[in-house]
Amino acid sequence: MAQISRSGYYNFYSTKSKKVRQSQTENDEFARDKILKAYNFKGRKKGARQIKMTLEREYGIIYNLKRIRRIMHRYGIVCPIRKANPYRRMMKATKENRTKRTC
Repeated sequence: MAQISRSGYYNFYSTKSKKVRQSQTENDEFARDKILKAYNFKGRKKGARQIKMTLEREYGIIYNLKRIRRIMHRYGIVCPIRKANPYRRMMKATKENRTKRTC
C-alpha cells in the first residue's frame, strides 16, 4: 500500500534508527540556537550564506551550508527577500534618461 519495502519499514521503526533520529534532533536544536544568534546578528535578518559567514567569523563555528539550510527549513527560519525598486523599473520602461550615441 505505502510502496515501501518491508526491510525499509522495519529499519525505520528499529530502536537503533530511532536513537539516531533522536540524537540528530537534539544536535539540530543545539545548532538552531547558534543559527538564530547569527541570524539576528547586528539586528539584521540574514540568509543561509550570510549565517554561514557570520558563524565562521564571529563565533568560530563551521557548519555546512546544507546543514544550515536544513535547520532553517525545519524550524521555519526565513530570510526576508529584498523587494525590487519600482522607480528603477519605471525608468527602464519610460527610458527618459537615455541619450543617443553619435559615432
